[in-house]
Amino acid sequence: MSKADTGKERRILSIYTELVNGKVINKAEMAEKYGVDARSIQRDLADIRSFIEESTIETGVENDLIYDAKQKGFRLEQTNKMKFTNDEVLAICKILLDSRAFRKDDMNMILDKLLDCCVPKKNQKMVNDLISNEKFHYVAPRHNKHFLDKMWNLGVATNEKRLVQFDYMGVEGHTVKHRTLEPYAIMFSEYYFYLVGNLHDFDKSVFAEPDDMYPTIYRLDKIKNLKILDEHFTVPYRTRFEEGEFRKRVQFMYGGKLRRLKFEYTGKSVEAILDRLPTAKIISEDGGKYIISAEVFGNGIDMWIRSQGEMVNVIG
Repeated sequence: MSKADTGKERRILSIYTELVNGKVINKAEMAEKYGVDARSIQRDLADIRSFIEESTIETGVENDLIYDAKQKGFRLEQTNKMKFTNDEVLAICKILLDSRAFRKDDMNMILDKLLDCCVPKKNQKMVNDLISNEKFHYVAPRHNKHFLDKMWNLGVATNEKRLVQFDYMGVEGHTVKHRTLEPYAIMFSEYYFYLVGNLHDFDKSVFAEPDDMYPTIYRLDKIKNLKILDEHFTVPYRTRFEEGEFRKRVQFMYGGKLRRLKFEYTGKSVEAILDRLPTAKIISEDGGKYIISAEVFGNGIDMWIRSQGEMVNVIG
């Protein structure tokens, strides 16, 4: 290695050390200090920036070499912790696999990208080994359809408050229905993604219970011939749809009227009941017999009650 190369390396290390210590690097001052021109310092900073980018991939600590106009120089700024920890990414992978929400090829693609982008290289094999058996035996949903691009387009329409049109045949129907919808939210529940919204310019009187029409819910994989319209819709703030509040009260994504029920629970884990029904409140407890109240939307709760057998008895 020549003396010139050695001098350059030491200069770059010295500049990098100053940056790490929080100092602002002025090109003209550095050029004068090391007896080189400003272009040499500019190349040094470019090498440091490349090193920082490579280091981010390995360490997960994202730094950025930025120019600070006020201080008239370059400084190092740690923007965020980009990488997940091993336990965080393992938990996310397990949740994704348990969701069974995607085709097998889509699931593998998502998991591979997650590991490649969010886990330090040295830990990727270990995390992959811990999920490899579940990946191998993964069972995709029966519809076996690609829908990620459709979900993104609906997300854009929701964000921009644009009407959407599509053909739909529900799980119980045999006739394709054409719908124009004001999309409010995309939600996930029990293996499927759903579009939640309000029917636009639709005669609700054709339904047995018109009040049950808010909101309407559609499985994304069953939506066909989707069109995002140029027409926008507005929703008054006081009547806006709130996903969080809806999520607490809906079971199996069955919409309908708001219901208030009271039931007796005699099972072993009241905690599981409170987790299943976020609006549930314990009214009383006597010898392992709990009286619980909850608010729910629609008839999905009836399916859950039947699944509990004699442990749940509705009393009001």
